[in-house]
Amino acid sequence: MNKPENLKPEDEPLGLYAKREPVFNRRIDGKFRRIKWAIMVICLAIYWITPWIRWDRGPYAPNQAVLIDLAHRRFYMFSIEIWPQEFYFVAGLLIMAGIGLFLVTSAVGRAWCGYACPQTVWTDVFQHVDRFFDGDRNARFRLYKAPWGPAKIARRLAKWSVYLAISFATGGAWIFYFADAPTLQHAFWTGTAPVVAYATTFVLTMTTFVLGGFMREQVCIYMCPWPRIQTAMLDEKSLLVTYKDWRGEPRGSVKKAEKNPGQFGDCIDCNQCVAVCPTGVDIRNGPTIGCITCALCIDACDRVMKETGRPRGLIDYATLEDAEREKAGEQPTRHLKLIWRPRTILYFSVWAGIGLALLFMLGTRIHTQLNVAKDRNPPYILMSDGSIRNAYALRLRNMEGRPRQMDISIEGLPGAAMWTEDMAREDASRTLTRMVPADETQSVRVYVVAPSDTASQKFEFKLQAVGDAREKDEADVKFDAPEGQ
Repeated sequence: MNKPENLKPEDEPLGLYAKREPVFNRRIDGKFRRIKWAIMVICLAIYWITPWIRWDRGPYAPNQAVLIDLAHRRFYMFSIEIWPQEFYFVAGLLIMAGIGLFLVTSAVGRAWCGYACPQTVWTDVFQHVDRFFDGDRNARFRLYKAPWGPAKIARRLAKWSVYLAISFATGGAWIFYFADAPTLQHAFWTGTAPVVAYATTFVLTMTTFVLGGFMREQVCIYMCPWPRIQTAMLDEKSLLVTYKDWRGEPRGSVKKAEKNPGQFGDCIDCNQCVAVCPTGVDIRNGPTIGCITCALCIDACDRVMKETGRPRGLIDYATLEDAEREKAGEQPTRHLKLIWRPRTILYFSVWAGIGLALLFMLGTRIHTQLNVAKDRNPPYILMSDGSIRNAYALRLRNMEGRPRQMDISIEGLPGAAMWTEDMAREDASRTLTRMVPADETQSVRVYVVAPSDTASQKFEFKLQAVGDAREKDEADVKFDAPEGQ
């Protein structure tokens, strides 16, 4: 299609997508930058060290402190062992994590995004790698604009190699949560590990390399749904990184302010708040979806205020209510009072309630379970002496890290007895004993015989761990007999 000759540049239709402008943030030191350093180190240390922590569970269970054992369908976390049928514990932890995010967001805005989100942490790591190889903000910008040549290519390849090494360490660490870390590490480097281990490492390596190394703030702004969800949880009492425009406007340089006293605000339009922002946001335009509230702009602005002899806090953590209160010359509310308000107390109460309920269930749960399934075809068999036999499949579950002897008994079926496939009918009794291995489920096929005059009715199988009266379980089942019995 030919372009009309009289079409002016300002009349051209806008494209659907804008070309990304890379962010070259400046290094800054300050209180919030040090907090980010501490949280980054703690998060990375937890992620990389946790699979190597040992925890003695005895000779029958793995000794890795945190292990997602998919092969045996177990989840271990220190002294806690979760079986598949207890997945509600994991679901409860996930719900607590969600409510915890609601609580943090309502109290201090997007603190999770600014300090502890994996995308934030690894982007921060890669940005420090950028500074090591390319220099600070201006040097990186000049290198970006420079034409490609041997020096630029060499520097880029060196930097991207470090990106790849960090990404590989990230992806490689994840697989150690699903198998014994030392064993899997040896198998990985000798080429004998399962294919899924190599595939998982490759996928996570490349996603970390691309998302943290190149996409960076685009993930937060365009891909992540959490910033959009958070807007529903913020209100005028939520602590946010706020530019106090009533104090900073109109902007003017130090020289202009000296020549025209009283005509300019405290903002000298130095753009340091924009230069240090990892997402390239200008906080002076108000809160936007790109602001992750990392507070580095506060460190930058406080430094400028100190250098120009003006009070700190032009950019600060503040609520919308407090901003209006300060504008009117009143004292702001204390931050602790802002955190403990009805909404946050409600979130905390629900979060704590779920946590206490999970702890109670963990403390009171038993480690012995019994499941019974009745044979449906045939529902019963008439024996030669007129008695009636039913067959049942029992699953005895020992959820402790040691073998245990367990007694199986029947109640509520007068005159009945039972035996198993490895027993003779003459040895039938109302109680059977089985040794169940540690951390295993044992299947037992049981035949129950009752007198000829027994009618169809309900009865109970009971399972009791020998030596521990608390460790028991029971199952209600039906005994089938001919009609009219």
